Amino acid sequence: MTDNSTAPLWTASAERIAASRMRGYMDWLAAERGLRFAGYDELWRWSVSDIERFWESMWDYFDIRHSTTWRSILSERRMPGASWFPGARLNLAEQVFRFHCDDPERTALFSRSEDDALRRMSWGELRAQVTALAQAMRQRGIVPGDRVVAYLPNVPEAVIGFLACASIGAIWSSCSPDMGTVGVLDRFRQIEPALLIAADGYRYAGRTYDRLAVVEELRAGLPSLRHTVLVGQSGDDGRLAGALRWSDLIANGGTPDFEQVPFDHPLWIVFSSGTTGLPKAIVHGHGGALIETLKSHALHLDLGPDDRFLWLTSTGWIMWNYLVGGLLVGATICLYDGHPDHPAPGALWRFAGQTRASCFGAGAAYFGHCIKAGIEPADVADLGALRTVGSTGSPLSEDGYRWLAERLGDVLIAPISGGTDVATAFVGCCPLLPVFAGEMQCRWLGVAACALDDDGRALENAVGELVVTEPMPSMPLYFWNDADGRRMQESYFDTYPGLWRHGDWIRFTARGGAVIHGRSDTTVNRHGVRMGTAEFYRVIEGFAEVADSLVVDLEYLGKPSQLLLFVVPADGRELDGDLTARLRAALRSALSPRHLPDRIIAAPDIPRTLSGKKMELPVKKLLLGLSGAGTLNEDAMSNPDSLAFYRSIAASMQAH
Repeated sequence: MTDNSTAPLWTASAERIAASRMRGYMDWLAAERGLRFAGYDELWRWSVSDIERFWESMWDYFDIRHSTTWRSILSERRMPGASWFPGARLNLAEQVFRFHCDDPERTALFSRSEDDALRRMSWGELRAQVTALAQAMRQRGIVPGDRVVAYLPNVPEAVIGFLACASIGAIWSSCSPDMGTVGVLDRFRQIEPALLIAADGYRYAGRTYDRLAVVEELRAGLPSLRHTVLVGQSGDDGRLAGALRWSDLIANGGTPDFEQVPFDHPLWIVFSSGTTGLPKAIVHGHGGALIETLKSHALHLDLGPDDRFLWLTSTGWIMWNYLVGGLLVGATICLYDGHPDHPAPGALWRFAGQTRASCFGAGAAYFGHCIKAGIEPADVADLGALRTVGSTGSPLSEDGYRWLAERLGDVLIAPISGGTDVATAFVGCCPLLPVFAGEMQCRWLGVAACALDDDGRALENAVGELVVTEPMPSMPLYFWNDADGRRMQESYFDTYPGLWRHGDWIRFTARGGAVIHGRSDTTVNRHGVRMGTAEFYRVIEGFAEVADSLVVDLEYLGKPSQLLLFVVPADGRELDGDLTARLRAALRSALSPRHLPDRIIAAPDIPRTLSGKKMELPVKKLLLGLSGAGTLNEDAMSNPDSLAFYRSIAASMQAH
């Protein structure tokens, strides 16, 4: 698609632009700072050139509550190593509850688990339960810096747990209960948690899954644990011997006490996998997450206290953190737990209608499913309150844009793309700009994003590596157990020293929009949840029948993604139906149902470098049909003859 090949799918009305929070911010800059911009592009260019003044304006515009002010805005303008707002002390949970004082009866959250009744929690109820849980944690010796981990579905207890943890300065991390023991322990064991909050089960597609045995395995596998809290999804939270009962911990009230912590005090640890070793334990700070979320939710998503914010997610995806962030702008958040089509197709759309959601988001794969399944949102729900529809996880196809525009009418179609690594988006939506099919509207404020070629030259309207050239407050503080910073350096800064390389292929269009062309590395990205290939290999190659294996995640622009598993059978064995079934069962149990391969293919050999490394990225490029991928450096391989098989697979795929 050329930049001028289509008319906009959507253009904001003059009334919507005037009422938008982005327009309000621009008017504030003119009145308070004497800064006037002709349009969004001018505003963005200022935000990435005068970054200290821009982020100072965010602090002042959102009136960030703090007990001690900052000495400077940015101590060092470099990556890695930038230090934001040194001297400031604050608490993210305190910022959340400043909205509670307005009207404690106002709704803070709605929740629903498949065919259960809708649950509502007021701001007053939320604050009371958070206060009680925080007090119970303190009484049991949880102090600032301790890690609190959760094995919970997307339910109110997870939100309460996170806010209680944040309010005392402890560090939060969560996994979804559909993850198996191995995947969870690979994450939690690294950070040595003091307290585990766990559900005894979860429900999906009408089926209840008992996870009590897994919780027992987690307790046994985490020797650092001092306490376990059981959340009984069936209503009984006393099923685990020696565990604290959730209902007991939230029964008593108290006076809120928000621990004042430095701007860069750790808030949460989220996990995003590379291609080797354990998942990366990424640490974000209170202040960075706070100021970035205020910017993204208020200005780009145009959310405020009158909005209801829904995103389909699990607690193991950064979009859960993003959803909970809606509380920071005073919005009501809407939690959906379970299969989006249970008990009937369109259940998630019905939930959006029932809660009067004004901003509804999901992974692009969900909207692709709706198209294939023939779901008509307006036929199953009253969506009259809807103003914005977000998408992420993988690129939304042009057909997806058009389907949303045709079905939903005057709604901002707002795909975003960023990552777990920064807990936000680099590119995405803006309520002031038109929407074109297949194209995100803009680079976000404060994000100095560009596309670079292999030699570091900037590209215009051509596909290159997504690179960020200026620091952002929500970039990781560090990786847990990475004392010398080597792993973080290798993850983001080795390719272009001093610049953040994110691992996406991107094209910036002539009008300032952005098109993501998939991952440029080998991380497996399934519905927005990333998993390292090493995690697959630990499971697959534990089978005596498997001699070697290769996992490749293929993301295509405008086509369904494919996760391929190539298996080299051990001598005398074959990849038959029984082995295939057992491999799939093991991956489902150890990792998650999301990470099951679309195809398992018997292969004669796995391409390797002279040093023995699996050539994941070259094979991925070959199968994607990228330019130059067919002329690999066979002199750098230990088994160049192995490529013939993968070239034949690539030719077959491209022919179809």
